[in-house]
Amino acid sequence: MTITRADAPDQPAAAAPEVRRQLLASVVQRQGAAVVLALVVLVAWLVLPRFGSVENLRDIALQSSFLAVIALGMTFVIITGGIDLSVGSVYALGGVLAAYGAQYGFAVALLLPLAVCGLIGLVNGLLVARTGLAPFIVTLASLLFARGLLLALTVEGSRTYTISDPAFLALGRGSFLGIGTPVWIAAALFVVGAVVLRRTRFGQTVFAVGGAESSALLMGLPVARTKVLVYTASGLLAGFAGALTAAYLQSGVTVIGFGTELDAIAAVVIGGTLLTGGAGTIAGTAVGVLLRNVIQNVINQVGGLDSNVQSVISGAFLLVVVVLQRTLSGRGRSGRGRSGRGRSGRGR
Repeated sequence: MTITRADAPDQPAAAAPEVRRQLLASVVQRQGAAVVLALVVLVAWLVLPRFGSVENLRDIALQSSFLAVIALGMTFVIITGGIDLSVGSVYALGGVLAAYGAQYGFAVALLLPLAVCGLIGLVNGLLVARTGLAPFIVTLASLLFARGLLLALTVEGSRTYTISDPAFLALGRGSFLGIGTPVWIAAALFVVGAVVLRRTRFGQTVFAVGGAESSALLMGLPVARTKVLVYTASGLLAGFAGALTAAYLQSGVTVIGFGTELDAIAAVVIGGTLLTGGAGTIAGTAVGVLLRNVIQNVINQVGGLDSNVQSVISGAFLLVVVVLQRTLSGRGRSGRGRSGRGRSGRGR
């Protein structure tokens, strides 16, 4: 009995450093990108005269909004443990379909890309969920399909559809309180996405599927339906982002979307979403998108730097984030393992 009383106070004291390490790991994963963004903005504000201007900040927000809509859908997909490589081509296809449909009015211009791109996402989800095919292979095939359909509609890119409908153009070129309409739309979608992910049963199922799919199945959760829904949402949002871009550019541009899927994945992962699934936040994705575009803006303002430097910086930063995620998640698992052994020892 004396030995038991002597050992008891030491166990919480020994566990305290591990608890602090786990807490630090969680904070770094969730807030690390936000800290880096704040530092980059602070330095750029002090060093670059034009960076802090209202016009420049407005431009950063506007350019971020299109990628943000795509990254929102990608966040849900990655949290389930999947990946969607088709969003870049679907994004470009959505823009062309919107420009093509604009000649028939606002409704067709908006609904046509949503219908076609949503259907592509639905097929992705059905193949991944119902056949067990790897998301990488399925969405790679959809990437090629969407790009091929885009080239067929535009006769190998030789035909460009222009948009003259003022109501549809307002989606991309309008503004409210001095801020572009696409920014407001992206912000509204992110609020809805955050509520769905954190405050609904569907959102909790998304986390459960990515965290441990086999356990989710044993719990009776609708794993297949959840996967179908997240891939469908990813296609819908990519197509909608394409429609917004077409409204902004006043035409369906065929050369956009190359590498956009990689930008979206990088933004999501930099924002703290684990590539292995099971963890992530909508706010983190917003931070990841802003960080990417702030870096791009800084590079554009610094004379003598090639635009490809952005890709080098983004790639290096992404590599650091992934390594940190791997290291911190490994520490968390080992810490939980040690805590479990300690509890079993006390029970004996």
